[in-house]
Amino acid sequence: MREDIRTVTVGVDGSRAGLDAADWAAREAERRRLTLRLLHAGGEPTASGPLFGSEPPSGPGRGRAPASGAGPASEPASEPASEPASGSVPRPRVRSRPVPGQPAVPPRDLQRGILDRAAVQLSYAHPTLEIAARRTDTPALPALLEAATESETVVLGSRGFSGYTGFLVGPVALGVAAGAACPVVLVRAGELPQDERVSVDAGDDTTAPARTPYRPVVLGLDPSDPADELIGYAFDAAGVRAAPLHVVHTWTLPPLRDRAAGVGAPGDTAAQQDARERSLAAVLEPWRHKFPETEVSEEVVYGHAGHHLLKASTRAGLLVVGRSTADKRLGRAAHSLLHHSTCPVAVVPHD
Repeated sequence: MREDIRTVTVGVDGSRAGLDAADWAAREAERRRLTLRLLHAGGEPTASGPLFGSEPPSGPGRGRAPASGAGPASEPASEPASEPASGSVPRPRVRSRPVPGQPAVPPRDLQRGILDRAAVQLSYAHPTLEIAARRTDTPALPALLEAATESETVVLGSRGFSGYTGFLVGPVALGVAAGAACPVVLVRAGELPQDERVSVDAGDDTTAPARTPYRPVVLGLDPSDPADELIGYAFDAAGVRAAPLHVVHTWTLPPLRDRAAGVGAPGDTAAQQDARERSLAAVLEPWRHKFPETEVSEEVVYGHAGHHLLKASTRAGLLVVGRSTADKRLGRAAHSLLHHSTCPVAVVPHD
């Protein structure tokens, strides 16, 4: 692929989570008018062990992401497919063992079939979208980190959602989110196109779900350490969606044990709250002028970032948080959000 082509890259491994992430990535590429690149990396996929995480437990769930407008696609001969639910993206079923009486399918053909199947399904759902597919034998983590150096965004799927643990994010996804050179978006299995939009009243049959407004983009921001890359990504994400942007800043008082002997408690917390509100407004002011059509709301709240951002994610279509490039690790708040957020999470690297 030419270096001058701007892309959204999505990791595809044949799992349900990977295909739901690919569907989200296709919509994002359309919004931003970019090329979608499907990337399959690493070893042989199997029904019990796809590359980016195992399938979520069987049983009732949120459903599978549909490819709106998708038509029937021919099945690759090397890739038996499970029977899809009505209106959903057909999911490939990769066999990990030879079928008695049938010739064994070489692993590389299975992998090629996964890419072909995903490309065909997405092309039906998004006929104007330019789609490229790439297969590499490089292990998934280094392959995705390399792809991030030439991508606008990398998108990966989670392994489902559980009432006990939230997102089941695998080690590859966590490694990419912690080390990629571009923003990384984690999309949970079962994410539907209508999940990013405001719900339609049950009695209102005049508005199609695809026509309803997008849910807000939520940005977690510390005004004492603003980063243009982080703020710019959030404003741009809200702009391409014509969605409101909700900026959340949280703060806490230092523990008493961290204060020097003889030093009293901090001053008036109301004064500190007011100072932080003014600081946040000042940081956002030039961005308001740059994106005059974006509705921006600000919230400065006392407490821990993870707690308040998780609450905000229940009403959001996308949650945006930052990661310092100086530290190849995810902070405690970002790690918690990746595991428990109820909407896709974008981790944006910044200096």
